[in-house]
Amino acid sequence: MFPVRAGRQLRKHIVRRGLATTSALGADFTHVIIGAGAVGLAVARKLAERDGTSTLLIEKHGTAGTETSSRNSEVIHAGLYYGHDSLKTKLCLQGRHMMYDLCRRENIGHRNTKKWIVAQDDQQWEELVKVHKFARSIDVPTRFLPLQEAHDKEPDVRAQAGVLESESTGIVDSHGLMSWLEGKFQSLGGETAFNTTVTGIETLPSGGFTVHTASDDGSSEPITTETLINSGGLFAIPISNMILPESRQLTPYYAKGTYFSYSASHPRPNTLVYPAPRPGHGGLGTHLTLDLSNPPRVRFGPDVEWVDDPNDYKPNHSRLAAALDEIETYLPTLQRDAVEVDYCGIRPKLGKLGAVASGKGFQDFIIRKEEGYDTFVNLLGIESPGLTSSLAIGEYVDGLLYR
Repeated sequence: MFPVRAGRQLRKHIVRRGLATTSALGADFTHVIIGAGAVGLAVARKLAERDGTSTLLIEKHGTAGTETSSRNSEVIHAGLYYGHDSLKTKLCLQGRHMMYDLCRRENIGHRNTKKWIVAQDDQQWEELVKVHKFARSIDVPTRFLPLQEAHDKEPDVRAQAGVLESESTGIVDSHGLMSWLEGKFQSLGGETAFNTTVTGIETLPSGGFTVHTASDDGSSEPITTETLINSGGLFAIPISNMILPESRQLTPYYAKGTYFSYSASHPRPNTLVYPAPRPGHGGLGTHLTLDLSNPPRVRFGPDVEWVDDPNDYKPNHSRLAAALDEIETYLPTLQRDAVEVDYCGIRPKLGKLGAVASGKGFQDFIIRKEEGYDTFVNLLGIESPGLTSSLAIGEYVDGLLYR
């Protein structure tokens, strides 16, 4: 049964799929994970595999994965941009292999589409060379395509200076992935509290935490846990600031990205197309991606717009003109009137920093046990390649707590 200490009101928000055991210290749960995006689900599923433990996943929305995890390009990244010795590289490489293996084994929708990174001048060509050298150093397959071969394969794609092909890049059905993770978590006895917002966190003298929550019906309940994992995504920094002293608190930044649909039947490339990376830029450029429909639908984005509100999903139509100009650099026969503003996503950032390691201000993932809080794991700045890395992040958090 659900522990009585967790409160009668909260129990009606919890989805249960098995019996949970109480923790060794008498807390309501052994593990509480805040945030049911792809990463939170992967962490929860991994921790729920441990015998003799109980795990609760708290999500403020009514379903899992409604924020960053479902408002992205759904790309399985190869790990080309994040530099040596970064968590992003380590977890992206591991996560990519785990993602493909899981999708094949469990029939989760995915496709190894490959990806082209295209250069239009000598400066962009040098960026491609840097990416290729780095890829070789971490054993990720990339190759330069002869321009004639590239033209024969994708005659509508312009690449005046060169094309670097990433052979292991693909796309995944993020909703199918999260549905599988949620079902697996629940089958392991995990419990999920939807429509439940964290309003405060206190440390317990005996170790562990009291998590104060508010449900959508206005009720508020405390939950006690031995270990706490903050996977709050856009709201991870405010949650972290509930625990850490003021001198260690951070300021959240939000990079809003607009995506654009394309309704014309031509041109429609069959591979993902990215512009050459721009050092110091907050994203990877307004690129062309595909979905899993047959034939695949083309979409473009995201761009980067710094905003103050993590709930600001209203599309900004003023972004369209600049996006069209950027897309036309690599897709010159684009039918501009067939491109429309579609939807927006927001990436959690730790500053107005670059997305690639070749420039100044690159920001890695933060995934750590915080000093002085041995059973508190913080996951901050989990943006791209967070979806690709999600399964590996689950393994990594489990290792922080138990190895």
